[in-house]
Amino acid sequence: MPLQSRPHRANPIYTRRHALTMLGAASAALSLPAFAQLSTPPTPAAWADTERAARGQTVFFNAWAGSERINAYLQWATAQLAAQYGVKLEHVKIADTADVVKRVRAEKAAGRKDVEGTVDLVWINGENFAQMKREALLFGPFAETLPNFQYVDLAGKPTTRIDASIPTDGMEAPWGMAQFTAFADSQRLPERPQNMAELLALAQRQPGRISYPRPPDFHGTTFLKQALSELSSNPAALREPVTAAALDQQTAPLWKFLDTLHPALWRGGKQFPQNAAAIRQMMADGELLLAWTFNPNEAANEIAAQRLPATVVSWQFAKGSIGNTHFVAIPYNARAKAGAQVVANFLLSPAAQARKADIRQWGDPTVLNVAALPPTDRALFSATAMPGQVATTAPTLPEPHASWVDALEKAWAQRYAR
Repeated sequence: MPLQSRPHRANPIYTRRHALTMLGAASAALSLPAFAQLSTPPTPAAWADTERAARGQTVFFNAWAGSERINAYLQWATAQLAAQYGVKLEHVKIADTADVVKRVRAEKAAGRKDVEGTVDLVWINGENFAQMKREALLFGPFAETLPNFQYVDLAGKPTTRIDASIPTDGMEAPWGMAQFTAFADSQRLPERPQNMAELLALAQRQPGRISYPRPPDFHGTTFLKQALSELSSNPAALREPVTAAALDQQTAPLWKFLDTLHPALWRGGKQFPQNAAAIRQMMADGELLLAWTFNPNEAANEIAAQRLPATVVSWQFAKGSIGNTHFVAIPYNARAKAGAQVVANFLLSPAAQARKADIRQWGDPTVLNVAALPPTDRALFSATAMPGQVATTAPTLPEPHASWVDALEKAWAQRYAR
């Protein structure tokens, strides 16, 4: 992630389900109360009906599995859901949510009805959500019918309702927050760049010590979006669907910037590390000066796990950095729709959000308005800053419209891929 946090791009480790489990889930889904199709909060009695329908269901949750911490968190959630609601959560481990989109699309093309799918819940955002919404592959609206949605910080975190400049319309439930962040060892880099222009100056002063992941790696593409947003003469145009004319006009300053930056990068910009994990290790080894992440707490996670020294600090560019929300969504043909809603609601609960935000567990920032929670729930969230956390959060720059991603990656590849 959010992992997506890139909860998109990867191949699921997919196993067949037992037929009896599938039939039981389908039967329970048929009893789903009608209110789930509405965008108004349910009455307590109606939500109780959903919880009763969910009991005994198995929810196949397709979620990125590239992090031991995330996998451990989902194991904890599995135990909680079984004990509290009688719902069995199966983590279907994937590497790319795009493959899940393809699977659901194929099921629809094959005529699979609305309780005959193989995916009950998916971790998603960005272009994958845009595709599923556009192709009517999602169940809902359901998100704002979840009782715990009342705690979401809609005013302070507007991306909980807007995903890559596309309104969610209740078709996905917010799960966690992310923002483009840099981190470095303060002893090696006492003065840290606060924008792309300063990054260029640093790279030219210390050639070969800066890089970014090779697009279409998520963090590499996010680096491009950050630079594009900073350099664009009309950032509002980025929030509209891409056109050939807009792409040419808006990316002209980006290519000029990269043409100047690349010769000063690691290996002269002729090669790029494959992903953010590789860059993090190169930074830890001293080969690179800084690393990139989409989780503001990643460095703090690594310090807590004793994989990075406590001298590592995180920061975001002063005038703003690209940020978004990652979500969970229910495919149109999910067998366990009631169970999926119970899982989504649990993941929004203060207890689950607090554990997820805990640096020692996952460190994924919450979507909730912690200050507005009841005192007992508010107390679950630690107020103590940990080494490596971002000291001052920068303004969130909205992501370009989802349609820009593929166009931007292809244009980059045409210019720089070798």
